Amino acid sequence: MALPYITENSGFMGTVYATEPTLQIGRLLMEELVNFMERVPKPQSATCWKSKEVQRLLPGPLKDAVEVWAWKKCYTMQEVNSALSKVQLVGYSQKVELFGAVQVSPLSSGYSLGSSNWIIQSHHEKVAYVSGSSLLTTHPQPMDQSSLKNSDVLILTGLTQMPTANPDGMLGEFCSNLAMTIRAGGNVLVPCYSSGVIYDLLECLYQFIDSANLGTTPFYFISPVANSSLEFSQIFAEWLCHNKQSKVYLPEPPFPHAELIQTNKLKHYPSIHGDFSNEFRQPCVVFTGHPSLRFGDVVHFMELWGKSSLNTIIFTEPDFNYLDALAPYQPLSMKCIYCPIDTRLNFHQVSKLLKEIQPLHVVCPEQYTQPPVSQSHRSDLMLELQPPPMPYRRCSVLNLPFKRRYERVYIMPELANSLVPCEVKPGVSVATVSAVIHSKDNKHTLQSVPKPPPAPPSKKRKRVIEEPPAFMSPKALLSGAVPLEGFLATLQKHGITEVKVEETPAGHILHLQEQDTLIQLDEDGTHIVCDNNEPLRTTLRDLVLRFLLKL
Repeated sequence: MALPYITENSGFMGTVYATEPTLQIGRLLMEELVNFMERVPKPQSATCWKSKEVQRLLPGPLKDAVEVWAWKKCYTMQEVNSALSKVQLVGYSQKVELFGAVQVSPLSSGYSLGSSNWIIQSHHEKVAYVSGSSLLTTHPQPMDQSSLKNSDVLILTGLTQMPTANPDGMLGEFCSNLAMTIRAGGNVLVPCYSSGVIYDLLECLYQFIDSANLGTTPFYFISPVANSSLEFSQIFAEWLCHNKQSKVYLPEPPFPHAELIQTNKLKHYPSIHGDFSNEFRQPCVVFTGHPSLRFGDVVHFMELWGKSSLNTIIFTEPDFNYLDALAPYQPLSMKCIYCPIDTRLNFHQVSKLLKEIQPLHVVCPEQYTQPPVSQSHRSDLMLELQPPPMPYRRCSVLNLPFKRRYERVYIMPELANSLVPCEVKPGVSVATVSAVIHSKDNKHTLQSVPKPPPAPPSKKRKRVIEEPPAFMSPKALLSGAVPLEGFLATLQKHGITEVKVEETPAGHILHLQEQDTLIQLDEDGTHIVCDNNEPLRTTLRDLVLRFLLKL
């Protein structure tokens, strides 16, 4: 919903990756928001209230709002279209390469149509980003847990806002309160978004209507995008759970709200004007937005039904504090029921999930590492992990607790053919390689060293130009160790008998007294020190080389 603020008027020049339902349903939600805002044009914009002196005189929660100077006007449809034109569509488990450095893949998070967790990985490191996920069986594809295994770092956010509310219990409460109000002759108002939980609410009511004798009660869904939302949910078959996918091939609509619309039990309208005002009859159930009760058609119904105690407003969206939402409408006679339905992971589920996928490190918001302020005794409402999670605050910059140690390097076939492997121990062969490394887009390739072209013969005398040094073939590398006893025996065979051996922390020093020569045998090298006796030095070198492996 905030995408236009990120991509427009900020100098953003990148790409946005999203699944198709996220793009299409996101477009609907933003279109609805812009539509609601444009219905109430402001002749002038007020900014003086943002000054600290004036803000503290305002009623709550406005006086407690933070950083109001940074608040922005709602975007326009033009900005929405421009933002969405930067989106590149991806499917679940599709690998997208970024600059050759990392690959990113979306995975089903099980929360809503097209909602994703993301894997960001190089050849040797893997970071998982888990946000807004659900393990409950609802309408989207189930959460993909196996692909999150073996992560070096897991960034965790978007847990449930209602850890103490059970979604199944809340659905039951929603249905029973709705039925009680209708039987008493009252109307029910459900402030909601035009996509998401409403699909589950309608499915639940479809099963509940007949058993509760609500068959004649009209259900109205009012939103500028009501029709598109209900239709989109039916066509995204591959993003639905298996049970709903199989219905598409029967063919049947995957969601039961299609049947509710066919039987005229559910009617949808773009607004309260026009057809709705002609067909509206009470008592009824109305689903409309916005859940904040600050704009949209819900404002009209609050003023229409708020004075009667027969009517009920049922809050199902967890995003807003219902008491704050109702504050401007007080005093109210209508009944208020709060049953927030948030299917995202709770602390118990996330602890179980982390035990299964076992990331090396977990990074999460600071709030998850301590119990809520209002329930400080509830240690079950926080993350307790070993090792402890790495907490972060808003706008903090983190160094993730791992380093990139390795890069993958490719070798060209002709260079590979020229290598001469040498067995250093059974099953282990080593070869030296001299090559030019070619790096482009974070991909590294070893190529054969080009031979310098022969210089053309020239009679004219030219100024000496510094030429690149000709490539020298590399010296052989030596491996192994020189055994002291064996080396002394070899020296004796060659007539060198007077040898004094001295131990050092790194090895041994051999003093050939008659020849006045030192041989220093270390773990990683051998030094022969003799003055003005090249034949002796060469002989000793060859004796040392007998014990070493040449690569």
